Amino acid sequence: MAEIQNISITEQQEALLERMQHRRLTKRKIFQRILLITLGATLMGVGLEIFLVPNNVIDGGITGISIMLSYLTGWKIGIFLFILNMPFFYIGYKQIGKTFALSTLYGIIILSIATTLLHPVPAFTQDILLASVFGGIILGIGVGIVIRYGGSLDGTEILAILFNNKLPFSVGEIIMFFNLFILGSAGFVFSWDRAMYSLIAYFVAYKTIDITVTGLDESKSVWIISDNAKQIGDAIMSRLGRGVTYMKGEGAYSGDDKKVIFCVINRLEEAKLKEIVAENDDSAFLAVADIAEVRGGRFKKKDIH
Repeated sequence: MAEIQNISITEQQEALLERMQHRRLTKRKIFQRILLITLGATLMGVGLEIFLVPNNVIDGGITGISIMLSYLTGWKIGIFLFILNMPFFYIGYKQIGKTFALSTLYGIIILSIATTLLHPVPAFTQDILLASVFGGIILGIGVGIVIRYGGSLDGTEILAILFNNKLPFSVGEIIMFFNLFILGSAGFVFSWDRAMYSLIAYFVAYKTIDITVTGLDESKSVWIISDNAKQIGDAIMSRLGRGVTYMKGEGAYSGDDKKVIFCVINRLEEAKLKEIVAENDDSAFLAVADIAEVRGGRFKKKDIH
């Protein structure tokens, strides 16, 4: 009887763990994800077909390879985007998960359709520099939206994650190596000035993706250790309108009990916060770090009267 009870408890624990690992998205979240991935993939299509491709400027990754193959064969870029990304859809499914893989597949399909439909549309500008900059911006916003909502439009990052387990290089270093090779190839396929413009487009797109994924708010986490923690915390709440959290710490060298302050601010409040800390304890330990996103809790800014 005890063995049966133990088996039953084990099965319940496994079922609970499975539900925690495979929690279904709500219909609202699914609709939001579909809508925004559609928007992101379409924006990337606009950046490619209306700015970059007509001016023989490429982006990095599978997209850059697709642009060059499209130029050499005369086939539409959407065909190569779809075919070349399919192996990475499978890798993403195995390495990251079903939701990511389905989001990626949907994004790639929308991107392929968007580039095919936009192909007859004439280039917005013939100025190569303008095309590189604005094409990179629009493409970066599109890719950033898709990444932010759980998908991917280029298999290079998935491949880099796979190689990262077998090579002594970071994911970023592997991606950079791939893209330098791809962007350098543009010099042989098009011309070397187009390869240099492609580097500009890639850099602009890379920075735009970063801004889109992390958001424009640029929140920062702050850790403060001080003997005057209460005064500093009160000043932060009254003068910045930010909530603070007190935690207990212990100095490893001295063994003294320390009170640690944690709070979240934006980049415009950083100078004011440093001023508050210096006024109350000029020997306080202060650490400030960038954070990508803040959700929940009581980190909302309060009105200052």
